[in-house]
Amino acid sequence: MTSDLRVAVVGAGPAGIYASDILAKSGLDVSIDLIERLPVPFGLVRYGVAPDHPRIKQIILALHKILERGDIRLLCNVDVGGDVTIAELRRFYDAVVFATGAIKDAALPIPGIDLPGSFGAADFVSWYDGHPDVPREWPLEAERVAVIGAGNVALDVARILSKHADDLLPTEIPDHVYATLKGSPVTDVHVFARRGPAQAKFSPLELRELGHVPDVDVVVYPEDFEFDEGSMAAIHSSNQVKQVVKTLTDWTLEDPEEMTASRRIHLHFLHRPVAVLGEDRVTGLRTERTVLTGDGSVAGTGQMHDWPVEAVYRAVGYFGSPLPDLPFDDVAGVIPNREGRVVDATGETLPGVYATGWIKRGPVGLIGHTKSDASETIRHLVADAPGLPRAPERDPGAVEAFLAERGVEPVTWEGWTLLDAYERELGAPHGRERIKVVPREEMLAIMRAGR
Repeated sequence: MTSDLRVAVVGAGPAGIYASDILAKSGLDVSIDLIERLPVPFGLVRYGVAPDHPRIKQIILALHKILERGDIRLLCNVDVGGDVTIAELRRFYDAVVFATGAIKDAALPIPGIDLPGSFGAADFVSWYDGHPDVPREWPLEAERVAVIGAGNVALDVARILSKHADDLLPTEIPDHVYATLKGSPVTDVHVFARRGPAQAKFSPLELRELGHVPDVDVVVYPEDFEFDEGSMAAIHSSNQVKQVVKTLTDWTLEDPEEMTASRRIHLHFLHRPVAVLGEDRVTGLRTERTVLTGDGSVAGTGQMHDWPVEAVYRAVGYFGSPLPDLPFDDVAGVIPNREGRVVDATGETLPGVYATGWIKRGPVGLIGHTKSDASETIRHLVADAPGLPRAPERDPGAVEAFLAERGVEPVTWEGWTLLDAYERELGAPHGRERIKVVPREEMLAIMRAGR
């Protein structure tokens, strides 16, 4: 028996799962296929959260409960745009919701940014989280490292670079990542923010955690502290900003002579990166001292400072990737849309095509924003449903038969549960929640072993 409405949601991260859940509870007679390029679901919660943040990874438990209900069919290991075109997908679905996220690093167009030794934070995060599609090796050869950015990803990168590898052993960190971090010679990680402490995008908890990393001192410089009218307004209007500023201010009162850790994280404010230095590889970072202009933004002073570092990581944001045959905003890195309804270059709505999550609004906001964002998109889909043209091939088995003809074998929810159990069994003898399986081929073999 076929449903009145057939919908494909592309991308099985939080945005796609929440959208599927909201649609499943909408009251429509609907069948939902959640299609994912990777062999496993959960997106950036599995491959974008640092391994020493198990609290955030607990979000997977909530997402797991949604998918285990069985009213949303999971089809992993299917690349929309590669294995199947969007036009072909529309043969089987009345509507398609794109929740493909943003996984690339945003650009930082300064001289030297492409030198060897200069890296994107998103690539580094994918490496230490054991993403199956990135190389297993990472060159950790620098004693002094610069991290550019003032958000939580910058803190994650700084913390993972400075943390002793043995302190990560209780986590789900993959073995090859542990071995590489164990050999890292790093002593100092410098984090640079172009604006002041009140403009930092750190969450209070993430920032406080930085002060509890064993054998790592946090160094903050009083001369980097400046507060204009915009800063004071932000502090008074936001409890989060107030907590961040208090933590940073408390660190300025620490006695440098009492800092005896073998590694240090330096937080620099009012320093705008202007060039990565070096000829054949990174030898330094040049920053310009900035001043606040009264509204929380900054202006350059012309005063330059060269920092001797051997590696630079840019953590200036994520950026979406275009999909074949879909409009794309190359500046914002999103699929153009109006409240989730995808529009073409002329501004006309594409019937039955929707977007949600970071590919809809850009890489901003936390998980709570993702839920409300999905609600907006699905509200419009539900309103549009009666007038959507129906796909010609409505049997739920038709899409699997089509993929089989292409040599594409989707991995279902049952496959994920096999891998989940296997990873947990790997971790149990070591007192760890799980040890991640990294190679795609090994993951697929485990997930298909139960058939």
